[in-house]
Amino acid sequence: MTATLSDSRAQVLTSRLRDLEAERDQTLAELVPAGSGDDADRATNVDAHVRLSVLHERIASVEYELATLGSDREQGTGVRVGDVVTLDFGDGPETYLFASVDEAGGDLDVVTPASPLGRALEGASAGTEVSYAPRSGKTSTVKVVSIS
Repeated sequence: MTATLSDSRAQVLTSRLRDLEAERDQTLAELVPAGSGDDADRATNVDAHVRLSVLHERIASVEYELATLGSDREQGTGVRVGDVVTLDFGDGPETYLFASVDEAGGDLDVVTPASPLGRALEGASAGTEVSYAPRSGKTSTVKVVSIS
């Protein structure tokens, strides 16, 4: 089952990488001058340069995740950013990517580290149950079935 989850994560990351590269290519096209004009006409290129810089950082991050995807996980380590986690909310197992919203895509939904569930999951080990407050006055429990 771990291989399947790793394959799912690789698919999500590969899809995200393709999307980021397409966005980068589009941004690069915006940087090419469309003719002559004054400095005010070229001022919009500043935004494209900023977007391009951010895209390069995000692409490097996804490439790193893909490169380290096959590395062995230390025994006993808990949920960490970039992991694919299988959770059971009481209705059977569901699989999620534990990552930022930027890594959303593919077939997996994302649980972000800053969300109430994400804060409860960070560092949790497979087989444990964690409680979190999805909203004020409500507490829920979820079991961490597996981590890959």
